[in-house]
Amino acid sequence: MLDIFKKPYADSKQLPLASGPLPILIIIAGYLLVVFKAGRKFMEHREPYNLRGVLKCYNVFQICYNMMMLLPGYYFMLVFQPYNFRCMTILPQDHPLKSWERTISYAYYINKIVDLLDTVFCVLRKKYMQITFLHVFHHVLMPSAGYLIIRFQGYGGHLFFLCSFNVIVHIFMYGYYYSAIEGNAVRWKRYLTLLQMMQFILMFGHCAFTAMQRECKASQGTLFLVSCATAVMFIMFANFYFQCYMKSKEKRN
Repeated sequence: MLDIFKKPYADSKQLPLASGPLPILIIIAGYLLVVFKAGRKFMEHREPYNLRGVLKCYNVFQICYNMMMLLPGYYFMLVFQPYNFRCMTILPQDHPLKSWERTISYAYYINKIVDLLDTVFCVLRKKYMQITFLHVFHHVLMPSAGYLIIRFQGYGGHLFFLCSFNVIVHIFMYGYYYSAIEGNAVRWKRYLTLLQMMQFILMFGHCAFTAMQRECKASQGTLFLVSCATAVMFIMFANFYFQCYMKSKEKRN
């Protein structure tokens, strides 16, 4: 089974944290250890840290980082037009725009690792109720799947377009977090969850549309796995929405 990792890398350039399974395994294992054991032990006899200033800077950083992926990403897709939107395949290694595709995709992968800090900050603030199964599952899935896709498929292609939806959602999400820290009355929290659900519908729909293109050479296995993952995430977010906004409203009434 592990012989699959002996296959040559899909991309000719092996970049830091994406050149082998060990770095991402250590990061994920360390994350889980901090979140469920070491971090809670460290905070056991301590007061929650006031990270207001740190979180404000972190949220601004995330907004800027995602904007710096979104704008070049759509410029790459809409101005250079390297993809056929009916069948978005990964550019060849010698394509003149390959460095654009690789750089933006790699930046997205690194951002999914940075996102793990969301949970670490919850631990340091003793906001354990926010560390739900959905929260941890989502944060572990994204960098893990990102590495596997880079390893066996490469950078870009169909997933380049899909991940742009997630970048848009994250800009709104960290904007919401920043507003909440500032003490502003944010009334659109539930709509943020709906936006997250909408991205999964769009992702699933585009995967299904691509799979129906008979002459498309996009990986059918990747399309199937991404479709399954997005369907699972949609169900989990839909359940979260029901529990937080619909069920709680029924109780109040």
